[in-house]
Amino acid sequence: MNKANLIEAVQRELGKDCSRAHAERSVNAVLSSIESGLVGDKVVQLVGFGTFQVKTRKARMGRNPQTGESIPIKESRTVGFKVGQSLKDRL
Repeated sequence: MNKANLIEAVQRELGKDCSRAHAERSVNAVLSSIESGLVGDKVVQLVGFGTFQVKTRKARMGRNPQTGESIPIKESRTVGFKVGQSLKDRL
């Protein structure tokens, strides 16, 4: 499912009174709120669904696969997701 599919699903879920524009604004608002939570608090917990958390990957040495040369890889941050128990039970 991509963002366009998600918008269509939200529109169907909300019924005939919901326009595509309203569904799109709703999806964008939720995604923006999750993004703000990750930037600010570093954790967004949606009970029953899961938890998004900013994780730091340590600096390490990598290898160029073509030459075999060692390359330093900088520390980076990424977002991890842990599935909530309710969702896990449904999968």
